[in-house]
Amino acid sequence: MGYNQQQEDTWKHLNEHISEWVEESKQHTSKGLVASYIPELANAPQDILGICIMDASGNTVVGGEFEFRFTLQSISKVFTLILALMDNGEDKVFSKVGMEPTGDNFNSMLKLELVEPGIPFNPLINAGAIAISSLIVGNGPKEQIERILLFFREIADNPTLEINQDVFQSESDTAHRNRSLAYFLKHNGVLDQAVDDVLNVYFSHCSVDVTCKDLARMALVLAHDGIDPIRNQRMIPRRFVQIAKTFMTTCGMYNASGEFAMHVGLPAKSGVSGGILTMVPGRYGIGAVGPALNRKGNSTAGVDLLSTLSQAYDWSLF
Repeated sequence: MGYNQQQEDTWKHLNEHISEWVEESKQHTSKGLVASYIPELANAPQDILGICIMDASGNTVVGGEFEFRFTLQSISKVFTLILALMDNGEDKVFSKVGMEPTGDNFNSMLKLELVEPGIPFNPLINAGAIAISSLIVGNGPKEQIERILLFFREIADNPTLEINQDVFQSESDTAHRNRSLAYFLKHNGVLDQAVDDVLNVYFSHCSVDVTCKDLARMALVLAHDGIDPIRNQRMIPRRFVQIAKTFMTTCGMYNASGEFAMHVGLPAKSGVSGGILTMVPGRYGIGAVGPALNRKGNSTAGVDLLSTLSQAYDWSLF
């Protein structure tokens, strides 16, 4: 059986079974809790699960509440990292952040003080993403935010993406730990700009509203090494996609990244709104959402569904 026929068979099978698998995985929503440390996120319904899988022609397989809107949260860190690399190059970016997993919670500041040279271990933990936000080129936070939003819109091929102002304000009002992280980074010489300006940028890109389809579209570009296969256009240098996908594999699912690699085996990034962006390299972009989170901050039902799909179609890279 040729590769094209195999793809067709997989796509047909996905269409036939996605609703059934979503309903099975949805049972896992009862095992998690919706994030509440950002008060606005606590308004999300716990018992939903949605997914969109997109192929290189823009065809989609969807299931569950795939039209549910949610904010990118930490998923945005993948794309601000890429933009910072495009703006500054590798040497400057990695003078501000490291390349290693931490094994700590995403908002931990422990190793900033204990491990020299006092820079964040990687760009996908909060401290690292705050440092990356400071590297986006722009004349002040307003211009930096505009550039980030434009970049997200281009990658998602959706000019209507906007910042959810209610989530932004809720996040800003309660971000005491992130402010502590930012001031520690400022003290260590990692941040050159004013702390409030950097945090304004950081909270803004975390608060961009999306759907599963937007995530799948953004993931599709990463799946094809920075080329948008639908528009046949290079959006991101291949090297920077390689860097991003490496971080997604080693750090993208917080300190459950190793477990996710074992059970799903795909590069992925989660957010505390319940979103997960992942991909089958060279083939599909995938976006999922399930606001009920496990203790590591990942969607309980979303992880279960992706594990089911990966095992059914042997998608694991390992």
